[in-house]
Amino acid sequence: MTVKDSCIVEAGTLLVGVGPDGAMERRYDVGIRVHEGLIAQVGAIEAVAYGNDHLPRYGSRGMIAMPGLVNGHHHFGLTPLMMGVPFAPLELWLPRFRAMRQIGNRLDTLYSAIEMLESGTTTVHHIQSGLTGTPDNWHAITSDILGAYDEIGMRAGYSFMMRDQNILAYEDDAKVLAALPEKVRDWLAPKLGAAATPTADYMDFFRAIRSGWAETSPDGVRVNLAPANLHWCSDESLQLMSQTAREAGASIHMHLVETERQAEYALKKFGHTAVQHLQKLECLGPEVTLGHGNWMTPEDLDIIAGCGCTMCHNASSGLRLGSGIAPVNEMRARQIPVALGIDQSNLADDRDMTLEMKLVWALHRETGLFNDRPDAAAVLQMATEHGAKSAGFGGLVGRVEPGLKADIVLMDEKAMARPFVSKRTPVEETVLHRGGRHAIDKVFVGGRLVVDGGKVISIDREAVMAEVAARLEAPETAAEAADWEMVNAMMPHLEAFHRDHPLVGERRPYRFNRITP
Repeated sequence: MTVKDSCIVEAGTLLVGVGPDGAMERRYDVGIRVHEGLIAQVGAIEAVAYGNDHLPRYGSRGMIAMPGLVNGHHHFGLTPLMMGVPFAPLELWLPRFRAMRQIGNRLDTLYSAIEMLESGTTTVHHIQSGLTGTPDNWHAITSDILGAYDEIGMRAGYSFMMRDQNILAYEDDAKVLAALPEKVRDWLAPKLGAAATPTADYMDFFRAIRSGWAETSPDGVRVNLAPANLHWCSDESLQLMSQTAREAGASIHMHLVETERQAEYALKKFGHTAVQHLQKLECLGPEVTLGHGNWMTPEDLDIIAGCGCTMCHNASSGLRLGSGIAPVNEMRARQIPVALGIDQSNLADDRDMTLEMKLVWALHRETGLFNDRPDAAAVLQMATEHGAKSAGFGGLVGRVEPGLKADIVLMDEKAMARPFVSKRTPVEETVLHRGGRHAIDKVFVGGRLVVDGGKVISIDREAVMAEVAARLEAPETAAEAADWEMVNAMMPHLEAFHRDHPLVGERRPYRFNRITP
């Protein structure tokens, strides 16, 4: 992110952010003066505009201004559904990814970035699914992805998932490979070998790109670490990543107990929960975000609260894959910061955070008359300030106040109110329940106008969409057809392996899992 602008943004209502009392702080008839990417002044529009006629002026009193949203957990652009991968439980879904068509990291990143920006998301934590090959290839992948975010004008936390064991299932890979037909085994084994990189080598790469991007884009990029999950990482690998992150002052984002099988893996392997094992390894702390957390116990949440970790709630993902529902209300009761992630895609198979926020609000209503439920202000804080902290941008974005980066969304109040919303209705409730892409007019990142009239203007969006379509409409290559043949041949045997190696007993109700009986 190299372009910094100065301008004045006008709004009839400004949602500043959530205050210490949990209520949304609002200001009315305001001007926001942006100087070289920073919010320099917030006040009455007449006072802010005085003497600044030379600055570009955007917005009006008919607009609602709010902080840019943060997608705290994202992987790649083209969705599996788009690429012909059917929905299935996570353990039977991920292996099919090996047959998905690739269109190149730059184009893939731009595609989802367009969706995010046009729905008000200005910052993303991009968790690359993995790095294979040589360090030269790792640098090329990273440069293409972060270069695309810089090109379109998004702020990005970046990490790459690391695994050193149990790639195929919750057992040693050699054991799983032995259960596959020879033809499939010969196709799959080299792919697993290509990912067998010592964690120390990945740490060297992490330090190199972190240093490089700190110089290239000090405000636009944060390089973080992403141990993939407990069953995918040895204890030694987890401890090395934790030590490296603390030495570098970096954030860690780790998938954890996303599914019931993952929770049972820890109990079977270690005799205690995944969270308890991470605590034993001294791998928990304020720098850590745990993604999903659908199958945590009350004791787990007590540990997380005590260690100062953040949780990232991926509501659509948990529902679409049948993974579970995170106990968000129990997290909030312990004052655990909760960020929001769209993960691979939301209920509409896109990256619209305004839709994800609606789902989160509704999903955690629970029954009862006097429950402590997240209101609109709480959900907006999850999607802004808490997400910013998780991605590595805490204290820089997530609120609209002087000294922070000017990541601002302007929403058309009439588009949300049509035909009418009472003035008694809190503005944040209107934004949450009636807001959406249809109401987003302008989006600024560091004072740079990147969305105007609801459409991305920082790149040629139509050219990107046309190129995506052209590549995907091209005939399937022989290599791509062969990959599908091998994946289709592999899946019945992988399903049989899971049936023959059960980790769970009788299926429990699909509710709030371990928190609610």
